[in-house]
Amino acid sequence: MAYVIDDKCISCGACAGECPVGAISEGDGKYQIDESACVDCGSCAGVCPMEAAHA
Repeated sequence: MAYVIDDKCISCGACAGECPVGAISEGDGKYQIDESACVDCGSCAGVCPMEAAHA
């Protein structure tokens, strides 16, 4: 199951730099994860200050 970023996202971008496969990009008002590219590593969740990234 791919990770997702919920509405708690404040668009800080911390998660995008941590994604080893580049699956995270800036969306409309929050960052988003490309589910087809996500490898379920959890790196994004580990750096998100708002705990917006989760499985």
